[in-house]
This record gives sequence, C-alpha cells and structure tokens, in this order.
Amino acid sequence: MSFGKHVLDIDPEAESERIVSMLRHTVGQVMRRRGGVVGISGGVDSSVVLALCVRAFGPRRVAAIMMPEKDSDPDSETLARLVAHHYGVEPVLEDITPVLEGFGCYPRRDEAIRRVFPEYDAAAGYKAKIVLPQNVLDDDTLNVFSLTIVTPDGEEKNKRLPLREYFQIVAASNFKQRTRMAMLYYHAELRNYAVIGTANKNEHDQGFFVKYGDGGVDVKPIAHLFKTQVYQLAEYLDVPEEVRQRPPTTDTYSAHSTQQEFFFRLPFETMDLLWYAQEHDVPVPEVAGAMGLTEVQVQRAFDDFTRKGRTTEYLRMPPLGIADEPMS
Repeated sequence: MSFGKHVLDIDPEAESERIVSMLRHTVGQVMRRRGGVVGISGGVDSSVVLALCVRAFGPRRVAAIMMPEKDSDPDSETLARLVAHHYGVEPVLEDITPVLEGFGCYPRRDEAIRRVFPEYDAAAGYKAKIVLPQNVLDDDTLNVFSLTIVTPDGEEKNKRLPLREYFQIVAASNFKQRTRMAMLYYHAELRNYAVIGTANKNEHDQGFFVKYGDGGVDVKPIAHLFKTQVYQLAEYLDVPEEVRQRPPTTDTYSAHSTQQEFFFRLPFETMDLLWYAQEHDVPVPEVAGAMGLTEVQVQRAFDDFTRKGRTTEYLRMPPLGIADEPMS
C-alpha cells in the first residue's frame, strides 16, 4: 500500500467498539470500579472520551467534571456543558481558582513574567502566553520558547524567554493540571469510579502533558490515536459541530494560545502524516513526494519529533526504585 493521507484512516465504528469493550473490562473487572470520571473542557479529546464512557457505562455512571479557573476561556465551560447535555450527563462545576490562589500559582507565574516584561500587570488587564517558532519545516530551529504579552489595548510584545523564567512560569502554571488531577480523584473516590484520561497519541508520546497532572489517570483510552484519528471518532460519535470546529487550545495561559503555537509547531494534518511515516520507516523521498515537501523539510520534522520524544521521556516513566536501576 502506497504512502498517503489514507494511512491514517480508521474504521471509527470498530475502533469505538474496541475502546468501549476495553473500558468495560479494565474499569469493571480489572480495577473493580463502578464507572468513570472525565474532566471535560469543551475540546474534542475530552468530548470523544465522554461519549465513549457513556457508551461503556451509561450516562448515570459517568461523572463529567468542569474545572475552570480565572484564566480559562469562557467558551470552554459553555462547550463542555453542551457536550455533557448532548450525551445525557449532568456536569459538575468545580472552580479551581481559590485552590490555585492558595498555591500562589498566579503571583509565582507573574513574578517571572515581570522579569522579562516589567510593565506586565495582570490586574490591569495584561495577558500572557508562551509560544514556539512555527517554521519547523523551513528552519533548523530548536524548541526555544518565547514569551508573548498582550497589553490592555491589544498590542502584542514578544521576547525570547530565558530558561530560568521559562521554568518558573511552567512550574507555576502546572499547578493547574495537578489541581485538576486531585479534583478528578476526589470525585472518583467519592463514587468508586476510575479516572479516565483524555490525552491522545500526540500529547502522550511527544510529552504535551503534566506529570501527575493531566497525565495522572487510571485509563488512557485514546492515547494510541493520532489527533486526526480522534476527529474521525468525533464525527462518528456525533460530537457537536461547535466542538469539532474549535481549534485545539491549551486553555492554560491568559492569552489565547493554540496547541500548535505552544507546542506542536505544525498543523495536525501535516504532523500526523509525517509522524506516521517516521514510525513506519517510510523512506524520506517517498514522504516528500507524497506530501509536496522537500526531503530537508521532512527530515526537520522527523528530528523535531525525535527531540520531543527524547526530552520528555521522563514524563512517561513510572516511579523508579532500587530494583529498577541498571547494574554498573
């Protein structure tokens, strides 16, 4: 079979049935839990997982938890409610802003931002986000982050983000995902349910998640699926059109940020096909010819995938003990 867009096609009906069967067996028989808890954000991944859980357990044994905070896009809650009601689930709202304020999430983050942009003032209406260069196919640029702030009058300013400030902003922001994980486990233990993860293959394998945050789950039903394949499931499972048309966002930073500009650096349609080719050892010339790219561009993408996988490998590692250490 020749290489082309068709290699990412799945049978959504058969795949849905396979995942539903896995959920029933794993949650009910292996974990001996009565149902599933899903954190819903109004995005396509959590919507697909919610739909699969409803098929697996029934709507009365699925808890859909919305966990906004003061930086969240209001559309996230609106769409999350739409999805929950679409599948017959009554959503639970947990505003995590007070918890994050208790952790000092916002002042710790803003302290680092002000070392780069002294004028930054969240209380005055400034917003901020972290971005990566978007020209991964055309330049041998590494994953060097920049900080963008948006002034109250809408002006954007951008500077390269020093490592110290990058670490502090990320460390403070990761309180958000880890707080949501704790909240999901509260609701799971309250009901004797399992926490069902919503990460797809792109997020899981390239490291676009927070360890013991959104990565802290009991079951990963779609972690084997490329994002474009998740969209195929979304159409089959009748995820509302408003969700399927929404660009995937981080919904972590106060300024609007897509997943592409924050981490992936490529449109999903392009990235998934290139990544499939790399994983299946499709020759670079064949990939370039099929996708209308140069061989240099294809290799740059391959190198970027390899770097991301290597530098985020520790995120996928379980806790290690003495017995796990290799003998010298």
